[in-house]
Amino acid sequence: MRPPDASVAVTQQAHLLVIDDDANTLASLARAFRLAGHEATVCDTAARALELVKTQRFDLILSDVVMPGKDGLALLEDFKAAGLATPVVMISCQANVEMAVRATRLGAVDFLEKPISTDKLLVTVENALRLVRLEEENRLLRQRLGKHELVWASSAMERLMGQVERVAASETRVCILGETGTGKELVARTLHEKSARHAGPFVTLNCAAVPAELIESELFGHEKGAFTGAAGRHIGKFEQAHRGTLFLDEIGDMPLAMQAKLLRVLEEGEIERVGGDRPIAVDVRAILATHRNLEELVRQNTFRADLFHRIYVFPLTLPPLRERPEDIPVLAAHFARQVAAQNGWKEKTFSSEAVEELKRYAWPGNVRELRNVVERLLLLTAAGEVDAAAVRLSLPAALPGGAAAGAPGGARGGTLAERVEAFEREVLLAELKRHNHHMTNVARALGLERSHLYKKCQQLGIDLRAVRRGE
Repeated sequence: MRPPDASVAVTQQAHLLVIDDDANTLASLARAFRLAGHEATVCDTAARALELVKTQRFDLILSDVVMPGKDGLALLEDFKAAGLATPVVMISCQANVEMAVRATRLGAVDFLEKPISTDKLLVTVENALRLVRLEEENRLLRQRLGKHELVWASSAMERLMGQVERVAASETRVCILGETGTGKELVARTLHEKSARHAGPFVTLNCAAVPAELIESELFGHEKGAFTGAAGRHIGKFEQAHRGTLFLDEIGDMPLAMQAKLLRVLEEGEIERVGGDRPIAVDVRAILATHRNLEELVRQNTFRADLFHRIYVFPLTLPPLRERPEDIPVLAAHFARQVAAQNGWKEKTFSSEAVEELKRYAWPGNVRELRNVVERLLLLTAAGEVDAAAVRLSLPAALPGGAAAGAPGGARGGTLAERVEAFEREVLLAELKRHNHHMTNVARALGLERSHLYKKCQQLGIDLRAVRRGE
C-alpha cells in the first residue's frame, strides 16, 4: 500500500481494530492508519478479536471476510449477538453481491473489495466515524430539546451558576447537594455541556432506584451467564459513559459494599464486569449528587469516609425553591411554554395574582412540583390566562403552605364531585369578574355555548344578579 494522500483529512483520532489473517496486510493497514493519526490494534483470528472487544473500546472495526477457522461474517454475527454497537467495515478479495448483502444485513456499515487504495480506505473510515458522530449528536439533541434548560432570576442561582462556569472546564470531581426536585440533574448536565467532554455521552443512574443486588451490574455491566437471568452481555453505565460524564444521583443511598468498589474505580479508572476476568479501562468524569447530609452519614458509619473525601472536592449546593421565590415567575412561564409545545396546546399566561399565589406556597417538592402544578393548571384552565382561583384550587392543601380555597375554614375536602363543583364555581366566578359579567365573552373564553353557560351557573347555584351587585 502506498502512503496516504495528504489531501485526505482526519476529522477525529480513532482507535481501530483490524482483523486479517495476512501479516503483511495487517502491517500495511496499521502503518497507514497510524500515519493518518489513528491508533490501530491488529489481530489475525476471529477468536482473538472477540477477546479484544471484551476488554478494549474501539471506534471502528475492519475485518477480512475469508479467514481460517471462523470467518468474518460469522464474527459479525457474534458481534451482533453480543450487542456490540461499534461500526464494522468488511473487506475481502473474494467479494460478491451476495456476500455484501449478507454483511449489510448483519450490520456492517460498508463492504470494500481488495485490493483497495489507502486513500479510499481512509475516506471510508472517516465517513463511518462521521456517521456515528452524527447519530450520537442527533440522539443528544433529541434528548436535550426543551427538557434540560436551566432557568433562573434569583441572585442565589446566579452565584451558583458562576461556580458551575468555573468548575465545568476542569476535571474536578463535583458533588451536587440539595433537596429532592431542586434540579441537581440539570446542573450536572450543564457541567457536562460546558466541559471538554460535551461531545461525549451523558449517562445517569439513580442509586436509590436500583435494588442493591443489581447495582453492580448496572454500574459495571456483566458477562453472559454471570448469574441467573444473564442471557447476554450487558454494558454498564461506566462503559456507556466512556469519554463522557456519568451522573450518579442519590449517592448517599448506595450500599456500603458497593461504595468500596466505586472508590476503587474512581481511583484506578478501571472496571470489571460481573463474571468478567479482565479489567477494562474507562475514561469517565463522575458527577455525584445527594439530598442527604453526607457528613452525618459518615458519622453514622453508613457512608465510607474515604469515598466521601474522594468525591467531596467541589460541593455545589442548590437552594430550595422556597428560598428563591423570584425564580417562580420565570420558571412557571418556562414550564407553561414547554408543556404547551409538547402537547400542541395554545400558550397560556399567569395573572399577577396567580403568580403571587404561587410565590406564597412552600413548594416541598421544589421545581419538580412546580412543573407538575403548571401542567395541571394548563389542563384545567379554559381561558388564556391562569388566575389566582385556579392556582389555589390546584395546590395541595394537605401539604405545608398549600392554598386552600373553596371550602369552609380553608380546608378542601369532600367527595370528588363536590371538589370538582367547587372548582367549576371558582372558575366561573373569576371569569364573570374578568369580563365584567358580559355573558357572551365569558362563554367564549370558556369554550361554552351561551345557553350552556346559563345552565351551568344555575346548576352551581350562582345567582347572576347577586354577583353583578357584588353580593
